[in-house]
Amino acid sequence: MTEITQYFETIPSSHRSLILVGGITFFWLLESGFPLLKMNYKKWHHAGINIFFTLTTILINFSLAFILFKSSVWASENHFGLLYWLPLESLWIQALLGLFVMDLVGAYLAHLVQHKTKSLWRFHLIHHTDTWVDTTTANRHHPGESVIRFVFTTLAILFVGAPIWLFFLYQTLSVIATQFNHANIALPEKLDHILSYLIVSPNMHKVHHHYVLPYTDSNYGNIFSIWDRLFGTFMTLPSNKIVYGVDTHMDSKENNELSNLIKIPFKNYRHPTT
Repeated sequence: MTEITQYFETIPSSHRSLILVGGITFFWLLESGFPLLKMNYKKWHHAGINIFFTLTTILINFSLAFILFKSSVWASENHFGLLYWLPLESLWIQALLGLFVMDLVGAYLAHLVQHKTKSLWRFHLIHHTDTWVDTTTANRHHPGESVIRFVFTTLAILFVGAPIWLFFLYQTLSVIATQFNHANIALPEKLDHILSYLIVSPNMHKVHHHYVLPYTDSNYGNIFSIWDRLFGTFMTLPSNKIVYGVDTHMDSKENNELSNLIKIPFKNYRHPTT
């Protein structure tokens, strides 16, 4: 465990970039060979839009990264957070607890709040307008949502008292997990079902992208599936019944015009919970 903490304490930016690009490339190739759904779409054009949002997310995270670093240093210097309040000797236990709680606050809670708050849903809506969900959808976040998620990530660091190595470990697993569970890959149903008891599997997350309630408001998790099961937001739906998108914005042409996607949060529309 010491080697892991040392690596993530000083993980080079090039390695983090390689994980992001390598993950997209790997799942892109995998879903091309073993697709869950055969979707009739211009994959490169679709990817171009989603990669644009990926780049804006990277830019925002890079610009605000000093806040995460300062938060981690402050928590360490002041012994603030769960890792300092609980008698945890083992680095393994610290890592596991930290990952679980950071996933709860930084992913599950952030996701839930965006669905339940109309002003925040306007930005998260862009993610759900994708009518062709594949691995590039993972980072299809409006710049406004990227800022919202950044706030929750900062809160997660402070609540956990996460040292910088733990944050980078969490971020790495989070990137891989979201690329995996958005990928249009056909896993054996039994394997997917077994995986869904521990992590968010592709079939589990696809339910969240079904176009109507109550399925849209389910399966909020990113890495671990325990939170959806624990808080009653876990739902299932056969993959052949899933229709991607969100019922208020189902025009695939509209949802594949970058300029329109940027503007959607500032337009008037019907919130799906009303």
